[in-house]
Amino acid sequence: MSSFKLQRLGMIMEPESGNPHEVEGVLNPGAVRGTDGELYLFPRLVAKGNYSRIGIVRVRFNEVGNPSGVERLGVALEPEADYEHRLDGSGGCEDPRVTFVEPLNRYIMTYTAFSQLGPRIAMAESKDLFHWTRLGLATYAHWHGVDLANVDDKDASLFPVAIPNSTGRLELGMLHRPLFAGTQPKETARHVGVRDVDLDRESIWISYCTSALKGGVADHPGRFTSHHRLATPVSPWERLKIGAGTPPILTRHGWLIVYHGVCEVPRVGSGHPLCYSAGVMVLSKLHPRVIRYRSLQPVLTPLLPEERDGTVANVVFPTGIDRRDDLGTPDRFDVYYGMADNRIGVARLDLPETIPSESFADAPEAKV
Repeated sequence: MSSFKLQRLGMIMEPESGNPHEVEGVLNPGAVRGTDGELYLFPRLVAKGNYSRIGIVRVRFNEVGNPSGVERLGVALEPEADYEHRLDGSGGCEDPRVTFVEPLNRYIMTYTAFSQLGPRIAMAESKDLFHWTRLGLATYAHWHGVDLANVDDKDASLFPVAIPNSTGRLELGMLHRPLFAGTQPKETARHVGVRDVDLDRESIWISYCTSALKGGVADHPGRFTSHHRLATPVSPWERLKIGAGTPPILTRHGWLIVYHGVCEVPRVGSGHPLCYSAGVMVLSKLHPRVIRYRSLQPVLTPLLPEERDGTVANVVFPTGIDRRDDLGTPDRFDVYYGMADNRIGVARLDLPETIPSESFADAPEAKV
């Protein structure tokens, strides 16, 4: 086997009838193993008016070890902070990623907090996955005169161990996607045909924080600095934008990420004119700013009815990943993803023996 492929295992969660927390969808879950060895998902639960909470569920497995359903355990985060509320009653806590950060010896949740300011990256910490303490909004050093604290941001996840920054110093690394003005798909989709990609924007970024490793994160992880543009939209299937998906997970090939890309599709009636697909990226183990492999073609595109029809049509949105060490198969990964912003599916990725020989599509810094 010499290529990355995803095999669908099926839908694992959909809105529960009569549950007001889920009337507008369950989607985009974080995924992590607890100290008890069980797998927990943290789905976004959307109530009426696009009001989002973060739930917690335990994954059930069938006799052969495949995910087969979930057991609802309650709400992990209810919108409480001012940075999680909008005046119209919408907003909330969205699209979490959960990582056990080894130097901190605790779980850190990164999620999108949606308020009057727009989407921002927020964090919370836990030692047991059931009790969470907010750490506030992520803070940033300026980048070329731009105050990133006043820029919309989404799709954040942390590395589980300290990684070297551009100078080789070990720091806490975070992937995220700043949303600079003029770069949303509804704006960039107006450009027909081939366009020059704005390399400074519409991209997956990596930023670093050193203070978090010096004394824990009792109040706040500290300021993220050394911002680096990691990958930009290049291939046709991701022409409009890309964003980080599953948190980085270390494999024998390097740091594996399943990310999303967005392109245009013909509008049918009043249908959604965009398509969200998934691709694979592998970063160097020793130098995570170096991309060793990147999908030229998507590994998962909306095909099933549950992926093509829903709250937002034509969406597969990977956010959670589980290495199947419990089955004695460390090269096997289950990827949990949002289906049309309404349900949650799971697909299986088996690591190829070697990294495919096809070239990856992007080396941003070489183009500056």
